[in-house]
Amino acid sequence: MNFAPKITVAGRVIGPGESPFIIAELSANHGGSLERALRIIDTAAVAGVDAIKFQAYTPDDLTLDSGKPGFVIEGDNPWKGRRLYELYADAATPYDWFPKLYARARERGLIPFTTPFGVGAIEMLEALDTPAYKIASFEAVDHELMKACARTGKPILISTGMCDKTEIEEALQSLHGAGAREVAIFRCNSGYPAQLQEANLAALTDMMQTFGVPTGYSDHTIGLAASVAACALGASMIEKHVIDDPEPPTADSSFSITPDQLTHLVSMCRDAALARGEVAYGPSHKEKGSLSFRRSLYACQDIAVGETITTSNVRCVRPGFGLHPRHFPEVLGRSASRAIAAGDPLSLDALE
Repeated sequence: MNFAPKITVAGRVIGPGESPFIIAELSANHGGSLERALRIIDTAAVAGVDAIKFQAYTPDDLTLDSGKPGFVIEGDNPWKGRRLYELYADAATPYDWFPKLYARARERGLIPFTTPFGVGAIEMLEALDTPAYKIASFEAVDHELMKACARTGKPILISTGMCDKTEIEEALQSLHGAGAREVAIFRCNSGYPAQLQEANLAALTDMMQTFGVPTGYSDHTIGLAASVAACALGASMIEKHVIDDPEPPTADSSFSITPDQLTHLVSMCRDAALARGEVAYGPSHKEKGSLSFRRSLYACQDIAVGETITTSNVRCVRPGFGLHPRHFPEVLGRSASRAIAAGDPLSLDALE
């Protein structure tokens, strides 16, 4: 497969060596209020993110209107006891909001894009000239949906929560076969909220090496630590659910961050990426001025012509203008070819 090592979304280059592409996820945090949705967009812009992402679906795109076993949420889950159809109906973003959401995001300098959960959303999103498509973790095995997105020619970003390597490879092959060339993937743990000990961020570097596409982290953990750590490991993208205020609660509020937290996230992630830098050894530009404070070989006593160099008359001290300390063993026992005053740096041309 021949995917681009970097992708471009609305003019923003994403990939290795670039500042992390930080995405605020609106999801269901509008709580059924367009005004609240617009307010979250505004707060995301103030926080300094690059993009805001929406979700486009109807409950019929996702499930059946049934109360039979399997259609009612069980287990350790913030939505336990709710019927899938009811939950998705409550959490959905109405399609007639999308022109207003995209317009507000663009007015505020953000890149808007969307996760479609059914092919019916794609026509609506194309009419808004969405610059990219996101595939959610649960849909990363729905090849027909992914291929429909790929046929638009737009970049495709895929969350890979729950996917094994084979399923990621199959998703990429499916997208490639449908003509996609700009594809990025996210490490993701699809627990809500996800546990830090299950984030397994070490997989990020393996994903980068294995798949050769821009790789990010979609963070469902509580707090900011996992996202910041991901950037330190080289994540090209960070996605985090954002809410204006935890109250009133929404379907996703329990694992979403507030505007103040988002501001910190942006700053800390970009700082972590800067600190990661590149593989480099030797003095940095800033360190070059400190080389003079390293140790080197200096005469600690006056040394006469012909006198033998010993540990009594030469020491390894600061500053660093004399011979490198590595030469100490080879100069011991040699004779001075000229007089060397105490406090002078030792040099090879001063020795026989």
